[in-house]
Amino acid sequence: MAHSNRDGFSSKFGVIAAAAGSAVGLGNIWRFPYVVGENGGGAFLLLYLFFIVLIGIPVMLSELMIGRKAQVNAFRAFPSLAPKAPFFKIVGIMGVAAAFLILSFYGVVAGWTVEYIWLAVTNQLAGQSNAELKVLFDTFSGSTIQPIFYLVVFMAMTAFIVRGGIQNGIEKYTKVLMPLLFVIIVVLCLRAVTLDGAMVGIEFLFKPDFSKITGDVILSALGQAFFSLSIGMGVIATYGSYISKKENLLNTAVSVSFADTLIAILSGVAIFPAVFAFGIEPGEGPGLVFVVLPQVFSQMMGGYVFAVAFFILLLIAALTSSVSLLEVVVAYFSEELKLERKKATVLAAVSITVLGVFCVVSPKLFDLFEWTSSNLLLPFGGLLIAIFVGWVLDKEVVRAELESHGKKVAIFKVIMLIVKYIAPVAVAIVLLQSLGVF
Repeated sequence: MAHSNRDGFSSKFGVIAAAAGSAVGLGNIWRFPYVVGENGGGAFLLLYLFFIVLIGIPVMLSELMIGRKAQVNAFRAFPSLAPKAPFFKIVGIMGVAAAFLILSFYGVVAGWTVEYIWLAVTNQLAGQSNAELKVLFDTFSGSTIQPIFYLVVFMAMTAFIVRGGIQNGIEKYTKVLMPLLFVIIVVLCLRAVTLDGAMVGIEFLFKPDFSKITGDVILSALGQAFFSLSIGMGVIATYGSYISKKENLLNTAVSVSFADTLIAILSGVAIFPAVFAFGIEPGEGPGLVFVVLPQVFSQMMGGYVFAVAFFILLLIAALTSSVSLLEVVVAYFSEELKLERKKATVLAAVSITVLGVFCVVSPKLFDLFEWTSSNLLLPFGGLLIAIFVGWVLDKEVVRAELESHGKKVAIFKVIMLIVKYIAPVAVAIVLLQSLGVF
């Protein structure tokens, strides 16, 4: 049953800022550029955009609809909407579990950004060679005390925001953090495109070379589009439960997807011109941000300022995602365990931090959590969400929820066609690829 006194978003901008913040994370600024670099640039980007529109928006819309219709946490949403289909309760369970696991190792990586802000501010990254920066990163990330300290600092920041609730916590801070993130990334883009040789990087990103499209590139683009939007981890359903019936969910899904994609593309614009300007290979992999870019910043005029700005950007992106993940667990604790929000926040944050400490101590556990959530829980959850909306819920119930703002959704039949047939097949392909079936 819905909670009539539940907190909720107070404005459309608050909804978009929070939901876009959940989607915009380290995946956009850390992972997206190096995945584009490894998969040939512009051709990959076109495929990515195609899959965002074809698959990402309809599945996100489905998850938003589930959350708003149920008006409860992700764990209880599915059985409350379809009590005669108890199997789908597993989707909510996986969503809460995914948020818990993801934040435990995500908090570790996010903590690295706090350390790198300190290194950038104290100018310890300047003048170091690629080899020295790699040793610095490997030594820090492979140690114990420092990563645990920064994990605790980062989780404390996340908990501080979430404990305030939706309007006075998540919405209040994301309405500041998201515009700030946008301003910083635009400034970084302007600096990058003015470097000598920058146009080579722009061409790499925006001029597609279709000869580089292979089956692996297509699957990689499909997977990146799916994971980029935070689908299948309970976040979108949880945020959906706080959205007013007056809001147009289709517009919300499109706006969030657009903001997420824009930030990812701007990250590419900020990074690739600089990478090419200094003769560095774009497919450098995960070390691109923590090893390669500090070297680039140290060679450019004003590099100190831009290095500090860049790692602050990373921290903001990590924070807007982490608050959404923590909220999934807090909503579950507060509504299912009947805990007051502040106590639920402390319990959730401490539990996740303890698990994160184990991830620091045991890299194998870190890898296991990352693999389980990314390759199993998220795609399987996304698949079941599409099946639930397309095949289990009554079509008129779906239509009524999507049109609760008082206007007809002209493309409703197209949306249902995608959710019912195309999305399940596409997400199943992502799942099978993730599991190494092909």
